[in-house]
Amino acid sequence: MRLGVPALLGLLLCLGLLAPGHAAEPIEDYSSYQPAHKCHPAPKTGTAVLGRWVVRKFGGRPVGGARPCGRKQGVTSEHQAGRAFDWSADVRRAADRRRVKALLRALFEPDRRGNEDARARRMGVMYVIWADRIYPAWNGFRPEPYLNSACEQRSKCSRTLRHRDHVHVSLDRDGARGRTSWYADRQAPHSARQPSTSEAGRADGPA
Repeated sequence: MRLGVPALLGLLLCLGLLAPGHAAEPIEDYSSYQPAHKCHPAPKTGTAVLGRWVVRKFGGRPVGGARPCGRKQGVTSEHQAGRAFDWSADVRRAADRRRVKALLRALFEPDRRGNEDARARRMGVMYVIWADRIYPAWNGFRPEPYLNSACEQRSKCSRTLRHRDHVHVSLDRDGARGRTSWYADRQAPHSARQPSTSEAGRADGPA
């Protein structure tokens, strides 16, 4: 039986012999902690693309993106560097808990090649915070207890600082710039993916 090109491509996709889009590219390693240093009072390209994807796929709304930088304190948050966004979710609502569970599953599930936390690694996710837990890339996204540095103890900490009314997502520098593999086919032509700092073999300055 002879197959036409479209049918053959479809068969290869079904058999897993031909990976669509970024799945064929080498997967990124887990991000290390990359502190924010340089002020960027607007979401960077990758941050904006990922934030829109989360809302489009899981609902809810963005409740925090870039933040202004103080002259005295300088840059102390990835929000101020354009590398973080917050997504609305109330831990008291069952529907919101289900939406967050679906997001975390999408971020941390393995791909068909067995790569753990595949989507989060391709996105350049550095860490996620939700409901008194942090999921850090440098520890394989294993959840750990979280207490904001502004809180002496959890019982006296606000719901917002405990991330019980929103999910926080921080990206590493390449992810925020849209330079990791997940963003390759998700940006406008004028903002096509550039080589990551690891691919270029040099740092491109702090985010």
